[in-house]
Amino acid sequence: MPELPEVETVRRGLQPVFVGARFLHVEKRRPNLRFPFPERFVERLLGRRVTSLERRAKYLLAELDSGETLAMHLGMSGSFRIVAEGAPATVASEAFHFPRSKASEHDHVVFDFDNGARVVYNDPRRFGFMKLIPTDDLYLDPLFADLGLEPLSDRFTAEKLSAILHAARGPLKATLLDQKRIAGLGNIYVCEALHRARLSPERPAVSAPPGKAKALHGAIRDVLEEAIAAGGSTLRDHRQADGELGYFQHAFAVYDREGAPCPRKGCKGTIKRIAQGGRGTFYCPKCQT
Repeated sequence: MPELPEVETVRRGLQPVFVGARFLHVEKRRPNLRFPFPERFVERLLGRRVTSLERRAKYLLAELDSGETLAMHLGMSGSFRIVAEGAPATVASEAFHFPRSKASEHDHVVFDFDNGARVVYNDPRRFGFMKLIPTDDLYLDPLFADLGLEPLSDRFTAEKLSAILHAARGPLKATLLDQKRIAGLGNIYVCEALHRARLSPERPAVSAPPGKAKALHGAIRDVLEEAIAAGGSTLRDHRQADGELGYFQHAFAVYDREGAPCPRKGCKGTIKRIAQGGRGTFYCPKCQT
């Protein structure tokens, strides 16, 4: 599943094409993705101009001049491909730890804009979806009404995180993945942040002392900001080199490194994999307590 840095990188790659452009042609090649498309999906987009492209949690939000917002979720395998001035470019085919598809048989939605760009949504597993929501009611919609704090917002402080942890009953990792508490955190970056903060994913969330909560807050912010910054650099590099709007292959400290030595200096532990909530958790039992 795409995580916050990947979705933010996709947003930055799409923004120059989307914002200010008008939909000239929309092609919907199937009746549904994860869910059916909204009624009159094509008609409601045609002729509308995109006034902004934002992100909330793992959603892309294209605000339209019609008073509606196009909410887009990439699901497990979704990606966008841009064709501008005759040169193909892919947004996020390299964005994720698990590769994205470029096979044309999985191209399900095509947007043609008045700036000459074509944007194609590709999704082999069809777990992504698109929804049109009245902009004024966006955060009342069930998709967004219960979302928690944005981890990169000013409202997400060490004190707020400490309160979240002390109000929880489950283990630390499950608490951080709860989208009703903190929006946008996913499995990979929670594993990475917990390693940086030297906290075990199995530790009861309520047991984290204030000092540890402060360290975890800093680790969450740092790992997300570093991933986004690296993605932004790669976007620029690829654009200059060959038009490819890519991302970066993150050098994970623990994620997907089962059996490898812990990279922390002085730690002689070995990365372990356990299952939590049906997901793989990677951590160092020696330095994460």
